[in-house]
Amino acid sequence: MERIWRREGLKVPRRQPKRGRLWLNDGSCVRLRPCWPGHVWAYDFVQDRTHDGRRFGMLTVIDEYTRECLAIVVARRLTSDDVLQVLTDLFVERGPPGHIRSDNGPEFVAKVVGGWLGRVGVTTLFIEPGSPWENGYNESFKGKLRDELLDREVFYSLREAEVLIERWRRHYNTVRPHSALGYRPPAPDAVLPWPAGPAYAPLRSGRASRPGQNTGQVSHSPYPRSGAGHGEGDIRDTVTLRQV
Repeated sequence: MERIWRREGLKVPRRQPKRGRLWLNDGSCVRLRPCWPGHVWAYDFVQDRTHDGRRFGMLTVIDEYTRECLAIVVARRLTSDDVLQVLTDLFVERGPPGHIRSDNGPEFVAKVVGGWLGRVGVTTLFIEPGSPWENGYNESFKGKLRDELLDREVFYSLREAEVLIERWRRHYNTVRPHSALGYRPPAPDAVLPWPAGPAYAPLRSGRASRPGQNTGQVSHSPYPRSGAGHGEGDIRDTVTLRQV
């Protein structure tokens, strides 16, 4: 096949070297899997440009177990201080996670970030350099963010990007179905319990109902009530309404 490509003047792709699985790496996705909400968080950066060509960054934070996007912070420039501010707000709102996974970017490996996370009891999990698949949950989320929003919208200002990205984040958490969650959103606004009985009403009752029972039926009696006067009529309709 490569010989034919060369003969036709096509570019032959370089062969990729074989790589072994990182079974014993503490930060690999094979080594530590999320087991409950708040067990493992993951954060990473995404970049895009506004209509004028200026670059801006996004800091994404997700819960690997629930797939919920906890925050997307948009700014022209993001530093380790911004990372600390975002994590502080999330820890106050939700409590600190057990572990937090990231790559080896300078904002994440900064001593001020690592020291602060250690003091609050959060274990840092750094993936191997050049191994983005070890942060697979966040990489998958970033792919959805780019396919469903960033590649479809033109941002004329940074403020417009903030509004549209936050609106998409809320839609992702509360409305968008997720295949790994049984096609349910990660954090729906309302959770409907499973019905205890059949979801439909029986067509017929097992026994005949008496007038005055809460059956929702209309009973036409051909006989007058006991003790009724002659001027009140011989036929009365008993209507019982059922509460829905």
